[in-house]
Amino acid sequence: MTDQPATLHDALASLAAIGEESRLRLYVLLAEAELAVSELVTILGQSQPRVSRHLKLLLEAGLVERRREGAWAFFLAPEKGASAALARAILARLDLNDKVLAADRARLAEVRAARAAQAQKYFAEHAPVWDETRRLHAPEAEVEAAILAAALDGAPRWRRLLDIGCGAGRWRRLLDIGCGAGRMLELLAPQAESALGVDLSAAMLGVARARVEQAGLRNVQLRQGDIYALPVEPGSVDLAVVHQVLHYLDNPARALREAARALAPGGRLIVVDFAPHHCEMLREKHQHRRLGFSAEEVADHLRQAGLEPLSHRDLAPGDSAGEDKLTVSLWLARDPRQAIHQAAH
Repeated sequence: MTDQPATLHDALASLAAIGEESRLRLYVLLAEAELAVSELVTILGQSQPRVSRHLKLLLEAGLVERRREGAWAFFLAPEKGASAALARAILARLDLNDKVLAADRARLAEVRAARAAQAQKYFAEHAPVWDETRRLHAPEAEVEAAILAAALDGAPRWRRLLDIGCGAGRWRRLLDIGCGAGRMLELLAPQAESALGVDLSAAMLGVARARVEQAGLRNVQLRQGDIYALPVEPGSVDLAVVHQVLHYLDNPARALREAARALAPGGRLIVVDFAPHHCEMLREKHQHRRLGFSAEEVADHLRQAGLEPLSHRDLAPGDSAGEDKLTVSLWLARDPRQAIHQAAH
């Protein structure tokens, strides 16, 4: 469905909101990434009250969206809606190499690099005990059983029929996005002909490499790469997994669009993350940017990525999870394009 044309009132409100230098600069930044007020203050070099005032005007005009999590507020320019379409048409005509805009985007790159470095430092420090830490949040055996069931249930029927009794992989190619210490590869790679794990952290890839070798998985490759620009060919993956990754990202929707880009026709995507919670400690000490996701939020991101949500399941924490209990959510989606397979006899 295409966006409805803007009314005269909405168009004038949008133009008035974006027709000021600081607010246009803010819009350009927020069309690129979801950012906190403190990050925008750093990039623009303006006071917090002034930036907040500009954000309020953009918010009222429908040009940005605000998401609150505890004491934090994050802003992002939406892609849908009449006001958004008008603003993005203006953005498309801007010269991003303009001196002011280029300087803003350079500082944005610095902010994102600092954020990535902070997260990578955490991973490097915690790589040896990452699996142990993760087991504290939810019953891992139950979560992994649910992931494996979703992967096997989602395998194409023609593949399942051919695989009976022959021991072949149910999936041609598996992609683990943000593979971390490699547990999902250890769990799912035996069900694939080939598997690829991608992670930004060299330290985590080192842990994953040791794990894969210990498990004797010879069909697995590991590659350092950006979740927003996956080092895979479009349409080349039959099953992709995004396991406990989205809560670290400034733009989860963009990451899911990139995952969808990698899927072959009929391919499946499994997303695993936390349901909404209030454990601020995870943000303060463990670099979580998001405190969980609602079922509908992720389903909406999947639809906007061109995927068809198939199922959603919540896995409640066990009695031993501690005071800050976390519920794990699992989504299964598929690429709606019809896959054409020729079964070899």
